Amino acid sequence: MGAVGSPRGGLTPRATASRLLRTTAALLPHRSDYASLGRTWRGDLLAGVTVGIVALPLALAFGVSSGVGAEAGLVTAIVAGFVAAVFGGSHVQVSGPTGAMVVVLAPIVASHGVGAVALLSVLAGAIVVLLGASRLGRAVAYIPWPVVEGFTLGIGVIIFLQQVPAAVSSHVPAGLNTAVAAAEAVGSAPWPRAAASIGVVALVAAVTLLVPKIHRALPASLIAIIAAALAVGLLGLDVERIGELPMSLPAPSLPALGLSDLPALGGPALAIAALAAIESLLSARVASGLNGPDGRTTGPYNPDRELVGQGLASVAAGLFGGMPATGAIARTAVNVRSGGRSRLAAVVHALVLLGVVYLAAPLVAEIPLAALAGVLMVTAARMVSVRTARRILGSTRQDALAFVLTAVITVSFDLIVAIQIGLVAAALLTLRQFAKLGGVRREPIPGPAHEGDEHIAVFRLDGLMFFGAAERIVEEMTSQSSAGVDVVILRLSQLRYLDATGTQALVEAVRTLEARGITVLLKGVQEQHLELVRRVGVIAELRHHRHLFDSLADAVEHARSHVQRAHARPL
Repeated sequence: MGAVGSPRGGLTPRATASRLLRTTAALLPHRSDYASLGRTWRGDLLAGVTVGIVALPLALAFGVSSGVGAEAGLVTAIVAGFVAAVFGGSHVQVSGPTGAMVVVLAPIVASHGVGAVALLSVLAGAIVVLLGASRLGRAVAYIPWPVVEGFTLGIGVIIFLQQVPAAVSSHVPAGLNTAVAAAEAVGSAPWPRAAASIGVVALVAAVTLLVPKIHRALPASLIAIIAAALAVGLLGLDVERIGELPMSLPAPSLPALGLSDLPALGGPALAIAALAAIESLLSARVASGLNGPDGRTTGPYNPDRELVGQGLASVAAGLFGGMPATGAIARTAVNVRSGGRSRLAAVVHALVLLGVVYLAAPLVAEIPLAALAGVLMVTAARMVSVRTARRILGSTRQDALAFVLTAVITVSFDLIVAIQIGLVAAALLTLRQFAKLGGVRREPIPGPAHEGDEHIAVFRLDGLMFFGAAERIVEEMTSQSSAGVDVVILRLSQLRYLDATGTQALVEAVRTLEARGITVLLKGVQEQHLELVRRVGVIAELRHHRHLFDSLADAVEHARSHVQRAHARPL
């Protein structure tokens, strides 16, 4: 039997091909995805129907709010929900149009038109597939909790403000900042028609909040929309409706692609892909820790396969004229808490929505737009957790700042920019805290004092010697090497981390001290740091290559011999 590795330690072509096949297979559907179906199918069917009912008003509302129309929202929930259920990395994730994606799409629709959305969905989906194939799924673990919550808070505020024009039956110019558009909508509201719309919103909000108190299993959003539609019809209120919907799915087709479109759509496609990847992975991570009715969690998920599945879902949605999709935290949570345990639940959810298209399109067309606005306003309010905000604001100063900064930038500018700035702010604040873990302290020479010990300085470097702390440590060390010091002993055994910048700082410190005529001795260079210290040049800057010691006693003895020679009286 031949060796797997090549003579030089690499993999043979056959071993490389075998590894590639295993990696690819892990990203594709497998029979094991449905291993538990014999035990869970009843709960999956019930959960799928429940989620489908909950998803209907949200899909319609997100489609309208993004500017692409209720039809696109419904098509996305059906097509993307089915594809992501089959190809995704989570057994319980439910995908479709989401509030965060609406926030990104609305300004894109305003600047590029509705026709660009299907093409953007395909482009962004392809990017997400590549991210998953590149094994970047676990990168979401590096997003700090305060940044995620600040992002969620900002999305909730934007979704609420986006519904204000529909809530007051007002039309505002496209492309305005969400807060500005909401203020203009209120200022130009057509009364008394606006009062009727506000009444519909209030009714929907009241029903949505009261129904769960009667029974948590009731589909509150759907009941609220039915109540609003009946009230509008019985009272003859003059409010806008969804309008005509197709009674079948459109035929799939490739979006029109011109080479001249790519430069303008490249940035939006990257932004949508980043958001789709982040939101889907966060949703899958949350879902893996949720408890179902039986008190058991849903178990792990494959983040790389999840990206591949979500990317394919957006591509498929775009081919059917839909919008980009992501994993939906709220619908996924409903699925798990309703007893969903396998992919069948998400598939059934898509089939329920498909049945609505073929069987109930005329009824859905009569739903008031203000009712959908009310559903989204309640959804947005629930996204804002006062308890979570208090916990973050009461934690550390840097986490509170990252949370507030991310939320404010999300509302004021752009979601992706908010995540980027939030990550940068969190990273800088964390580096600042890490930098405090690195320090230098002058220590007394252990043991009985000897004549001339005042000419020896012992410095102990602690913690982290990296780019965020190196300059400060060197300044402290060189400033404490006062006049009269002939030998400096640097104790490095307590350094837990040393990077190239920290090592270069040591080079500069040794060079500065040696230039003053001070002999530098290094004590306790750890094995994992020794090669870096050699390569960067710390040892080369020493007066003698033997000025490396393993024990402090040997270093002190050598330092005393230097001092004795330097201060010996001539005969």
